[in-house]
Amino acid sequence: MSEEEWQVRCDLAACYQLVDLYGWSDLSSTHISARIPGTDDVLFNPYGVLFDQITASSLVRVDGGGEGDINPAGFLIHRAVHDARPDVHCVLHTHTRAGNAVAMQEAGLLPLSQKALILMGWIGYHDFEGVVLDADEQQRLVRDLGDNMILVLRNHGLLTCGDSVASAFVWMHRMEAACRYQVDGMSSGTPLRLPDEGVQEKTIEQGRRILSNSGHARSGMEWSSLLTQLERERGNAWRT
Repeated sequence: MSEEEWQVRCDLAACYQLVDLYGWSDLSSTHISARIPGTDDVLFNPYGVLFDQITASSLVRVDGGGEGDINPAGFLIHRAVHDARPDVHCVLHTHTRAGNAVAMQEAGLLPLSQKALILMGWIGYHDFEGVVLDADEQQRLVRDLGDNMILVLRNHGLLTCGDSVASAFVWMHRMEAACRYQVDGMSSGTPLRLPDEGVQEKTIEQGRRILSNSGHARSGMEWSSLLTQLERERGNAWRT
């Protein structure tokens, strides 16, 4: 295979391992995909393999028809985003406790923390339609994502996009943290304080600037440090 494909494989395998290390995995029920440069093919996890067992060589290369031993619901979700958004290189989907708690709430992510506010200009919402097995849902998924980098799948979980594997991971890290803050705050049993509307609008706009491609909080800038953390915790078998 090309050097470019091998590098994507290594990054994607590392992402699977990091998702598990951070406690976001759900056996083999969620998915992370990455586009192979210069092609329309994407890499997926082999169906049934736990995230802490994913390696670069075990990832499945999937063409536009979805052939391969992969989760069919995962293919429909990820393929739709990759096809509609040429700027998206990686799509990351989770079923975490905090992410699902927020996805089940009518209002979704609330403007309760700085972490939430800087993300709120980047979030879309998609209503639950059952397990994603119907191809006609793809058009509604991409409509609801729009040009955002985060999609809350109501009653289901979270999805983030990135122009690299690193970027998609960091978007998810931010969103997962915002959801955890909200759930923890709401469970405290004390009244929660919302910033006034003017401050909310200001911070949301700041988030659009700070987290843009030209912003100073570059998505994925921590990737090399995350790989160092992964190697320290788990070695480097994921590179094989």
